[in-house]
Amino acid sequence: MIDPFGRHISYLRVSVTDRCDFRCVYCMPEHMTFLPKADVLSLEELDRLCGAFIGKGVRKLRLTGGEPLVRREVMKLFRSLGCRVKTGELEELTLTTNGSQLGRFAGELADCGVRRVNVSVDTLDPAKFRDITRWGDLPKVLAGIDAAQEAGLKIKINVVALRGVNDQEIPDLIRWAHARAMDITLIETMPMGDVDADRTEQYLPLSLVKAELAKQFTMDATPERTGGPARYVRVQETKGRLGFITPLSHNFCESCNRVRLTCTGTLYMCLGQEDSADLRAVLRASSDDAVLGAAIDEAISRKPKGHDFIIDRRHNRPAVARQMSLTGG
Repeated sequence: MIDPFGRHISYLRVSVTDRCDFRCVYCMPEHMTFLPKADVLSLEELDRLCGAFIGKGVRKLRLTGGEPLVRREVMKLFRSLGCRVKTGELEELTLTTNGSQLGRFAGELADCGVRRVNVSVDTLDPAKFRDITRWGDLPKVLAGIDAAQEAGLKIKINVVALRGVNDQEIPDLIRWAHARAMDITLIETMPMGDVDADRTEQYLPLSLVKAELAKQFTMDATPERTGGPARYVRVQETKGRLGFITPLSHNFCESCNRVRLTCTGTLYMCLGQEDSADLRAVLRASSDDAVLGAAIDEAISRKPKGHDFIIDRRHNRPAVARQMSLTGG
């Protein structure tokens, strides 16, 4: 799949559910209204859609949510897609999670062929963790990370940088992650959906964070990439890898090789644009995968050059109305 700007689309992110057992302040309102179950694709339908994308050249696939591990019987989908890893059809099957269920599923994920997992940990302070996630239990998440590493999974920690909340903790988070041989990536908050908060108060440009980190760490640029949007450096003092995802202060659109599929079968060609394709209707109207493939091709032909994210006092509203939990983290 080649988009209008010559980018080879080889990476699919799939939200298997919009539901989550956390209510992170930068992701969704506390009293979230979730989709009716009838609107959500079955696991079999998700599997068929993923298979269609793999057949068209997708080599890396990430399952996301919401929280993907709260979906009932989701391991059926992991097992099916894991078979494609074992046959070589798929290079990599990965997962983004809040870590709450990792203790239950780490061993099974490893058995399915998952080798890398991204876990969101925005603070190591249990009380602050509860404030950020509203419902989260930090010790349970840390125990899940322990279980995942014991199962042989490689962990990357994701940290959303929040002004006045966790900005002073970032150096300690880096030292903690690297001491456990985990990569860590810092992420700017994204203007998606209503979150019951002032985004101008949350937003912390990572250019400022990087300047502060340079006072403590020696960071060497590296061309290393993991298939996602992060730009990486190596920290000399910790010997670990640190990533920066900067959708606002320095977007990464020129190298975008990914599209996102929601749990309703809607394909978004760009995270920060509303243009989409309804693959659920095509999926349910025909059992012919050629028809489904043609719909995917048409959607890729509309992939835009980039997003239009912005946060400032004049734009204190979501850039796009849908919640991040619907699109997939």
